[in-house]
Amino acid sequence: MKKIFLPAALLVVSCNKLSENPNSEIVSSQFYKTSSDAVAAVTAVYSTLNSDPAGDFPIYGRNLNLLIENASDNQVYSPSNTNPDVRALGTETYVSSNDRVHKTWQQHYYGISRANVAIDNIPQIPLTQFADTTLRPRLVREAKFIRALLYFNLVRMFGPVPLVLHDPATVNVNALKIPRSSVDSIYAQIINDLNDATQLPAIYTGANIGRATSGAAHALLAKVYVTRRDWTDALSEIDTVTNSGLYGLFPNFRDAFQKATKNGIEHIFSVQFESNLGAVNSEQFLSLSFASFNTSVWPADVPADSSVSQLFSNADTRKVVTFYTTQYNAATGQTVVFQNAYTPYLNKFVDYSLSPLSNQSKSGLNYPVIRYAEILLLKAEVLNELQGPTGSAYTAINQVRERAGIGDLSTGLTQAAFRDSVFLERRKEFIQEGQRWFDLARRGGTYLFDAVTTIAAKQVANGGGAAVKDTLFPIPLTEIQLNSLLTQNAGW
Repeated sequence: MKKIFLPAALLVVSCNKLSENPNSEIVSSQFYKTSSDAVAAVTAVYSTLNSDPAGDFPIYGRNLNLLIENASDNQVYSPSNTNPDVRALGTETYVSSNDRVHKTWQQHYYGISRANVAIDNIPQIPLTQFADTTLRPRLVREAKFIRALLYFNLVRMFGPVPLVLHDPATVNVNALKIPRSSVDSIYAQIINDLNDATQLPAIYTGANIGRATSGAAHALLAKVYVTRRDWTDALSEIDTVTNSGLYGLFPNFRDAFQKATKNGIEHIFSVQFESNLGAVNSEQFLSLSFASFNTSVWPADVPADSSVSQLFSNADTRKVVTFYTTQYNAATGQTVVFQNAYTPYLNKFVDYSLSPLSNQSKSGLNYPVIRYAEILLLKAEVLNELQGPTGSAYTAINQVRERAGIGDLSTGLTQAAFRDSVFLERRKEFIQEGQRWFDLARRGGTYLFDAVTTIAAKQVANGGGAAVKDTLFPIPLTEIQLNSLLTQNAGW
C-alpha cells in the first residue's frame, strides 16, 4: 500500500538490480479483503484531520488556524513565539518557503492520498464480506466527503492545484509530477464528491456519531456554491439543511464549544478530538489559548489587538465565550487577572472540563467545521444577493443575533449595508474557527488588504504596511522545486 503526502514530495531511493517480492509487507492487493479493512481505511482518512504522522499540529488542531486566522485581522502569534514562519503569518510577511504554508499543503494532500486509497480499493472488496451491504458504499462516500473538504480548503487557499484522484500506480518520479488543474475542474470534482456524499445517512448512533452525514454534505455544498457565487444552488442546499429538522442553535452559545455538548444539535460536522487517547489522535493545540496561571506564560495565539473584542457589545453573550481576561486557579483559590495589549485572550477552545484546568494538553474539545449558525448566516447572505434584504433574510440573521442576546438587526438596510452586516456577524460568530481569511478573500483583495493593514500588530517592521498579494497563499517553494510542472501564484 503506497502512501504519499502530495504529488511532488517524494522520497526517492536509488539502487541497482533490485528485485524484491514484498512477502513481509502488506500491499493494497493483499490488504483490502474484508469489511474491517474498509473501516480501517476510512478511519485513517478521518485521522488526517485531527493528527499528523510526524507529530506536528493537525490541520484542524492548529495549522489551518495559523493560516486562516493569523493571516487575517483576528489573531496573531504569541509575543513569546520565536518561530519566524509563524510570526510571518501574523505580519503578512510570509513567503513561498514558509514552513507552515508548506506543512498545510502537505497535510491536505496526505489526507487526499488516504481518501483516494479508500475510494479506489473499498469497492473491490466483495460485498459478501459485509454483513451490512450498505456499509461498503457508505464508507466510500465518507472518504469522498473528506476529499471534497480538503480540496475545498486547497482551492480557496492556493487557487489551481494538482487534482489527484487515484492512488499512484507507479513510483516513477516523472510520472508523479502533475500540473495545476483549473479552479473550475477542482470545484467540479468537489461538487461531484459532495453530491455522492449526500446519499450518506442523515444521523448516526453510538460509536459512529461524528462521521460525515448527508446533512454535512448538503451544508458543505452550500458553502461551495456561495464561494462560487452560485446563489440559486446555494439556497437549494441551505433549504435542504434547514428543512431537515435535524439541526438548530444551542440556546447557550457556550455549548457549541464544550466537551459535554459536542456533536450536539448545532454541530453539522466536527473534527473529533478526545482526551487521553495518546497516539490515537493528536493534541487539540487550540486549547493552548489557555494562558496558564503564570502570568509570564503567553497563550499560543492571541487576538490581533484589543479592537477584536471591542467588536462585541457587553450585552453580546458571545463575548465572554470568545474571550477571557481572568482564570480561577482552584489549586490556590486565587483568580488571576490578565491585562496587557493582547487581552482579552481567546477562549473558545479552552477545555473547562479538565482538572486541573492548566492541563490543556488533554483537551477533548472537537473542532466545529460547520455549525448550524453558519447555515443561517449563509441563508441571509444568499437571499440578500438574490433579492436584497428580504424578510426571510432578516429572519435568518436575527436567529443568530437573538441567540447572542443583541436583538434584531435594524430594518431598512440597503443590499450593501445588509451584506456588510452579515459579514460582521460572521466575524463575531466564528472567531478562532478558521473562517475569517476565507471570508475576506472571497470579498476581494481590497477587503483583505484593508483588514490586515488596520491592525498595528500586523504592520511590517519597516513601516511599509502589510503586503497582500492577491487573495491566495503562495504555492510552497519546495513543491515547485520538486515538481517542474507547478507554477507560482502571481506576486509571489
